[in-house]
Amino acid sequence: MECLVGKAQLRCKSLLVGERLDLRSLSKLPRAALQTIATNPLTVAIESGAVVILFRYGAVVLFDVPAADEAALLDRLRPFISSPLSKTEVDEIEVRVDPNATEGVENGVIVLKNHDVERFQVVAENASKSIVLGLYEARVAESFDRIEPFGLEIEITGRSRQKARALLRHLGTALLSQQQMVGRVHPSEKPDVLWDRPDLEVLNLRVADELEIRERNVVLERKLDLIARTSQILLDLLQDRRTLRVEWYVVGLIVFEIFLSLFQMTIWRR
Repeated sequence: MECLVGKAQLRCKSLLVGERLDLRSLSKLPRAALQTIATNPLTVAIESGAVVILFRYGAVVLFDVPAADEAALLDRLRPFISSPLSKTEVDEIEVRVDPNATEGVENGVIVLKNHDVERFQVVAENASKSIVLGLYEARVAESFDRIEPFGLEIEITGRSRQKARALLRHLGTALLSQQQMVGRVHPSEKPDVLWDRPDLEVLNLRVADELEIRERNVVLERKLDLIARTSQILLDLLQDRRTLRVEWYVVGLIVFEIFLSLFQMTIWRR
């Protein structure tokens, strides 16, 4: 990658700025401000020569971008961000280019053999998935904190006083997070660049292992499934309780009608 040639030590900074980034409309930006180097994922160079890799699910991965250029870039991207996050998620990792070293991860530093754009794309794919997983992990932890009192209440009292609306909200949150994670990010799938560069498969596996992409994805899916099943069980219990209450109302009405009929028959006999 000509923009970064000569730099042996690089800083890879990942940002999650919103739910979605409109990559198609980025072509409206002046060519001098944003020059496309490669696509799928979209890789561009900015004025300073630094490299930025953009993802449609709202992740932006910066390679050696100065702070001033980073702020200017985010200002340019703001019109193309859908549902921006109130707080931008940030993560960083060091990258070293060393032709004589074994490609992979060494003491927490990602080691690359050269400055090929495809190598940086592999790193960016995993870095972007990692930061998205981090956001969903935080959201799932919040959902667990909200649902835990429901389970404790049932364990202690054998019933729950929670309302169906609150339970449906938790169920919807779990289902939406699962849909977004699987439908947009595809954390378990390998980067598209590997179809053309199968020689980078080992690099991808080593970076993914360092960031624990697969393990975190499996744990997150299990937690989301647990939240969905717990919410559904609590909702079913609440509906059963309502059904039982309605049945008692019906029994009460029947008993009332019987007494009313007996009362009327007694009056008629007199």
